[in-house]
Amino acid sequence: MTNTSKVIYDPVHGSIRVDEPFLSILDRHEMQRLRAVKQLGHGNMVFPGANHTRFEHSLGVYHLAGRMASSLSLSVEETNTIKAAALLHDVCHTPFSHATEEIVEHVTGMDHMEAAGKLIKGKIRTFQERDTDLFGGQETISEILEKNGISSDAVCDLIMNPGAGSESFGTLGGGKKITHFSPKEYMHQMIHGPVDADQMDYLERDAHFTGVTHGKADIDRLIGTMKIHNDRIVIEKGGTSAAEGLMVARSLMYSSVYYHRTVRIIRMMLMKSIESSDVNVAEIYLWNDAELMNHLVNEGGITSKIARSVQNRVLYKNALTVFSEDATEDLLSNLSEFTSYQKRKQLESEIAERAGVDISEVGVEIPPRSILLSSMNIGKTDVSILDPEGKVKTLTRLSPVAKALQSRNAFGWSLLVASPEEHRDAVQRAAKKILNL
Repeated sequence: MTNTSKVIYDPVHGSIRVDEPFLSILDRHEMQRLRAVKQLGHGNMVFPGANHTRFEHSLGVYHLAGRMASSLSLSVEETNTIKAAALLHDVCHTPFSHATEEIVEHVTGMDHMEAAGKLIKGKIRTFQERDTDLFGGQETISEILEKNGISSDAVCDLIMNPGAGSESFGTLGGGKKITHFSPKEYMHQMIHGPVDADQMDYLERDAHFTGVTHGKADIDRLIGTMKIHNDRIVIEKGGTSAAEGLMVARSLMYSSVYYHRTVRIIRMMLMKSIESSDVNVAEIYLWNDAELMNHLVNEGGITSKIARSVQNRVLYKNALTVFSEDATEDLLSNLSEFTSYQKRKQLESEIAERAGVDISEVGVEIPPRSILLSSMNIGKTDVSILDPEGKVKTLTRLSPVAKALQSRNAFGWSLLVASPEEHRDAVQRAAKKILNL
């Protein structure tokens, strides 16, 4: 590697030093697209300051991953692998981030992490056809990594495989699982663990730009008390309160920002516009937010009307909400049948038909099945605490606060149905009838 480096000033972490080859990767077109992909999608329609992007977040995760690697005294090889994975982990996020990810995954069978692995390797297109004159013939990101002594296989594995402590594994397509490149579980946990660089940055960054103070956590204390024990990351006993704080921040940010009902209604409307359009969903990982919205607006018809309504904040209204505390076991069991994309679309179609409206005028949001039936993701909340005697216990065993948070429904609601205001009553009646409410 060369010694070229640059200091980038970040409003959340301050001065971030970026060395080669990461500086060259940061300047790649694949990464520069992320400057125009908002971190919180249309979250700025509710939180006006939330105009930060996936580019800033990726830079922040790179910075925190480097700090974690230093605190854990990782080797140069491990450190560079982790920093590369941190920088590139969101390189395939689609326009408006998670708002469009579900429909892309439904069409392509790949989430943004699996797509990132293919993009890094050059197995899928890395730029739009119009930009062939700019980027045609360029080496792949994988080749840059390999030239600088960083295994691209290891980097892709860290991005695509959440690790043994999480609920899912990456695939190469067709449902074929890929195995870990390295048995070092702590490396995977730095990207996908209970106390990872990704969530530490997005909680802090999203809190900063939304103005919601819930996301603040003691990052310095967390990183300073991290250790590797039996191939996994643990937090020393002195960092227990900081780990509790991270759990509190995560839980409150999910309910107050990420699953805010108006944010979810805007997401519904964007999905409706895309679903009624001629957009080739499989290729929008190459687009930015403005390109997608311009395409939808210019298409005409209902696609354009919904997209323009979003732009002008003429939003669908809440027709029906079932709050978590009011949901019976029978209802939760019934709703769990509609958590997949396809099943939810079928439910929207049934409601629309009964209400006598177009399917584009009915949106349904239901939490993921795991959250609906068993609260928060255990793998993301069960932090391991190492006591002075060398014994490891989960945070939820040591902390009543953590135990309570683990069973807290992060959404705050179990069902959300929305429609244009003029159809709200008809849609509400139809939804209640179909769901036996």
